[in-house]
Amino acid sequence: MGKLVESFSADYGFEVAGVLDVHNNLDGVGLDAPPPVDVAVDFSIAAATRRNLPLLARHHINAVIGTTGLEADEAALRRSVEAAGIGVVVASNYSLGANLFLSIVERAARRFAPHADYGAWIHEAHHAAKQDAPSGTAVTLKARMEAAGYARPIDVSSTRAGSIPGTHTVGFDGPSDTVTLTHTNRDRGAFARGALEAARWVVGKRGWFTMKDVLELSE
Repeated sequence: MGKLVESFSADYGFEVAGVLDVHNNLDGVGLDAPPPVDVAVDFSIAAATRRNLPLLARHHINAVIGTTGLEADEAALRRSVEAAGIGVVVASNYSLGANLFLSIVERAARRFAPHADYGAWIHEAHHAAKQDAPSGTAVTLKARMEAAGYARPIDVSSTRAGSIPGTHTVGFDGPSDTVTLTHTNRDRGAFARGALEAARWVVGKRGWFTMKDVLELSE
């Protein structure tokens, strides 16, 4: 993901000032004296983000976070962001299409919620190397459906095989018919482009944001 973000950065008006990874940022050493930058894009792991985001905040560097598994640390990370007065976008999936899909699924869940005969499920499929299951996007889909008023159980399942970039299907099944909504990524470039769109948007902002804010989907 870092290589994709770097390769597309010029298309979004950015110049890459530096790249940090496990080799040059062990224990956050690479952020002791970072170069002057507008925004950092983080597609690392939860343990690294827990350490790096407060350091970025200390240097007043905005951030786009694509790391999942931060739920238990969110309150503390939000305090760091608020105290520093920076802007941070956090999302489990930066694909613009996937985030528009989330909005559509929310609306569908709201419509199906009053109809008790319809059950719901989520299935996601990713490449064999993806470690977390269900995906962060599947978890977000379930949470959004519940927040939209769908109170019945939602079955969630996962597939890990081959080189699948990412497919999410939401279904509603009734006594005589089925409705399905599916989003499929053809390649991982969608995530990098969405992250760069978020990076461009967050410059000059203050607070903790999601892609709903970036895409103005908070209707």
